[in-house]
Amino acid sequence: MNNRPALLLSVLLTLPLLLGSCTKKLLPTASQPSAANPVPEAVRATNLDFQFMTAKGKAQFGDQSANINVRMRKDSAIWLSASLLGIEGARLYITRDSVQVLDKLHREYYSGDFAYLSERLNVPITFDMLQALLLGNYLAPLSSATQPAVTTEGSVQRVRYEQAGLLIMQLVDVAQGRPRQLLVQDSVRAHQLTVDYADFRPLEGSPQPFAFETQVQVQQPQKAPTLLTLTYRAVDLDKGRLQFPFSVPKGYARKK
Repeated sequence: MNNRPALLLSVLLTLPLLLGSCTKKLLPTASQPSAANPVPEAVRATNLDFQFMTAKGKAQFGDQSANINVRMRKDSAIWLSASLLGIEGARLYITRDSVQVLDKLHREYYSGDFAYLSERLNVPITFDMLQALLLGNYLAPLSSATQPAVTTEGSVQRVRYEQAGLLIMQLVDVAQGRPRQLLVQDSVRAHQLTVDYADFRPLEGSPQPFAFETQVQVQQPQKAPTLLTLTYRAVDLDKGRLQFPFSVPKGYARKK
């Protein structure tokens, strides 16, 4: 197996780092309950509501792709498995206060909490941040004291607010009630994060359509843009209680 598939899996399992490179000051190191940051009344977005979710699809990075399986218990747990050519290469399991990564390509594993991981990587990472990205949900300000500026241009609502020196802008489809784009700009560091949502389809048991395609692009000075595309082929809500299997095989080394 060459280095490109290994790099793809590394990028996939460190997906929050793509966000973090542009949102270093956007989020605290401790994850906050999503109920603390509801969608403002003026914003015409409705977040996906469920108890359990499963999704299957692929992640594309450059000319390489990996199959992915996602399981989620809303506001509680995210489980992700990535495979190449039918062989699982990596597994991720996170809760609100823990992060566990199994790297089968290198026979290594990581186990820790968000505070430790954020400190080691110098990138704030939270559970709510990753959950919103995977679901295509609206990203609310950290504090209710921050009031977004909301303007409507035809069928699109533009939501803007500044936070910790960053400009956050989201485009919401008024008819669907779902975000179509998230843009985060750091003018000081000249970083920009763009997340585009497309291919909206209805889901059984949900009044909100779901974006079956998500493109994450990070632009940094003197570097080529980093682009990761997640394409789902099947998404199910509340088809039954889910298991989140995660165990470390004998002989795996712990990442320090």
